Amino acid sequence: MDLLRLLAARLERLSVDSIWARRASGLRRSLVKAVEAADAGQEWPAEQLDMLIERSFDILRKAAREIPDAEAEWKRLRAQ
Repeated sequence: MDLLRLLAARLERLSVDSIWARRASGLRRSLVKAVEAADAGQEWPAEQLDMLIERSFDILRKAAREIPDAEAEWKRLRAQ
């Protein structure tokens, strides 16, 4: 459940300008729902949890590719 909480928090922090933030919102709700169910003593199928985790990492990877490389940008600006 700690991993689900962490993933939900990371998905929440995606920039609103990112197309991935929009796609992540529904996934984040599902993660929170799974955590709340677990806290209430209910079990979720392992297959669903695995799918949520995999999809979360997939979106986070894709969103990370949108983050500009600060070092490359700094070198580009210095070269001007």
